[in-house]
Amino acid sequence: MQTVPQLPLRCWAEIDLAALERNLKLIRASLPSHIKYVAVVKADAYGHGLYQTVARLMHAGADLFAVANVTEAMAIRELGPGWPVLVLSPLLPEEDKYLGEYDITAAVSTADEVDRFEAAGRVTGKTIAVHLKIDTGMGRVGVWHEQAGELYAHMRSAPHVRLDGAFTHFSSADEDPAFTDEQRRRFLAALRRCPGLDFNRLLIHADNSAGLETAHGEQPFNAVRVGLLQFGILPHPNSMLARVHTEPVFSFHTRVGMVKRLPSGTGISYGRTCSLKRDSAVAILCAGYGDGIARACSNRSHVLIHGQRCPVLGRVTMDQTIVDVTDVSGVKCGDEAVLVGRQQGAEISIAEFSARSDSIPWETLCSVTKRVPRIYKTSLGL
Repeated sequence: MQTVPQLPLRCWAEIDLAALERNLKLIRASLPSHIKYVAVVKADAYGHGLYQTVARLMHAGADLFAVANVTEAMAIRELGPGWPVLVLSPLLPEEDKYLGEYDITAAVSTADEVDRFEAAGRVTGKTIAVHLKIDTGMGRVGVWHEQAGELYAHMRSAPHVRLDGAFTHFSSADEDPAFTDEQRRRFLAALRRCPGLDFNRLLIHADNSAGLETAHGEQPFNAVRVGLLQFGILPHPNSMLARVHTEPVFSFHTRVGMVKRLPSGTGISYGRTCSLKRDSAVAILCAGYGDGIARACSNRSHVLIHGQRCPVLGRVTMDQTIVDVTDVSGVKCGDEAVLVGRQQGAEISIAEFSARSDSIPWETLCSVTKRVPRIYKTSLGL
């Protein structure tokens, strides 16, 4: 059998797992001691890699994992049996049977879901763990807060369904604290409509990365869901959470494939949306929108080469991006270009890259495609 040669990387993302662990410990230190850490790792751990990220978070002491679907939950269960795994999104009926088999916790929003999970538990002889999801103004999944008591009463009549927690989701925690406070009040009022809740046993959570600054550890809250912040990204640039000095975990890199000189007036890339205003040196990078550089970056974004900012010229194409290196000396084929991250003291943050992409960091992380290898840095470095 012919051995496949180890080819050089043309475009890659670096994931600093040591920084991830440090971030978890910093966030936990900023919270009251009784608050449980719910690590949100849906969408392949926000593009960081589910297996590697979850394994490091287990090592760092996460209490529970939250995911979007049963497939993600089953993948986590393969890594270890000791951690609760909560599926935040609705299940399809065909997925119900896996709840008991893989010890997965489901979110409940409707009486129909309660009936389905009761039936699944009866068939397997296992009790299905659930969290009651309450819609306090997000308008997405969850029982409307005024009907939470009715759903809770229905749940109590299902012997194979066990309530392990209750939660809500803030719609505007990063930009509307007044409405966030209203959602919190609605959530607490909904819980009061559910007599007999044992707050010493249940996990009660409302705050996420964007809302952690509103969490004061007041009763009955005893858990927070942490997604973006554990990856070193502030959900909002003016967030009070800047006091928690988390580090970026993700960086995005490519390489120069060619350098050439072009005369003033030359049109660049498809549609000639850019014309050179001077005789220029341009570098063609080995990455494009097929890797995760959005077309919206065309004529707007920058990359770092030799620690200097180089503007993107013309439209980003599927496999290549053109940048101006006229003012950077010595650029040659093979040089590294940083799309997100640091180089020689300069930095392009994921917030900046996302803004130039008409996007947000959540989407940016999930948009770096599967053909981009993830390179994991594991040294603790504490």
